[in-house]
Amino acid sequence: MTLSAVHGTLSSLKSCQADIGTGMDIVTDVAMDLMETQDGEVNPGIKEMEAMILECAKLDREINYFVDVVQQVTSEVTTQQPEAMFSLSAKVKEQFTERIARLSDTDLQNHQKVMAFKDSIKNSLNQANQESAENMEELDEDIAVTQSQVNFTCPLTQVEMVNPMKNKKCNHHYDEGAILGLIKARHSQKKKCCCPVVGCGNTDVRESDLILDQILRRKIQSQKRHSNRT
Repeated sequence: MTLSAVHGTLSSLKSCQADIGTGMDIVTDVAMDLMETQDGEVNPGIKEMEAMILECAKLDREINYFVDVVQQVTSEVTTQQPEAMFSLSAKVKEQFTERIARLSDTDLQNHQKVMAFKDSIKNSLNQANQESAENMEELDEDIAVTQSQVNFTCPLTQVEMVNPMKNKKCNHHYDEGAILGLIKARHSQKKKCCCPVVGCGNTDVRESDLILDQILRRKIQSQKRHSNRT
C-alpha cells in the first residue's frame, strides 16, 4: 500500500468520525425527548442511551488514536528508505495497542459529547422540576421564544447559532465552529483567546472550558420550527 492510499483511508475514517458525532447528537436529542414525555422523570431508556453515547465516545477516541499513530509512523517512514514501508503495519499495530490500553473510563466520561449528554439530562430534569414548582407550563410559547431569542446569536458570527457551546467559566455562548476557529487562530499566534462578548473579563478561553449546550440547541431548533409555521 502506498502512502497516498494510507492518507486516503485516514480521510475516510475522519468522515466516519464526523458521522459518529452526528449520531451522538441524535441520541442526546432522543434522550431529551424521552425526558419531556416523562415530565422530568428519568426514563429507563436513558441509561441505555448513555451506554450508547459511551460506546460512540470509545470509537471516536480509538479513531483519534489510530489516525495519530498512523500519521506519526508514516511521517517517520518518509524520512527513511522505502524498505521501511514493510514494517509500517507492525509499528502501527504496536503503538495503537499501547494507546488503547491506556484508554480509561475517565477519558470516556470526559469526552465532550458525553459531558454534553449528561449536562443536558441533568438540566432537563432540573428545568422540568422548576417549571412544575413555579407552574410555568402555562406560559405562552411565543413569549418564551421571544425571551430566549436574544441568546441565539453568536457574538462572533452575529448570526443564529447552529451548535451552541457554553463557556463554563463566564457562561457565555458561541457557535462551535466560530469559537474553536478563534481559539486555534489565537493559539497559532502564541496568544490567549479572550471571550468575544463585549465587557466580559474572561481573557483566556480554552477548548476545555467549552461544552455543547444541547438544551439551547433544541430551543433554537424549536424557534425555527415555530417560525416556519407562522
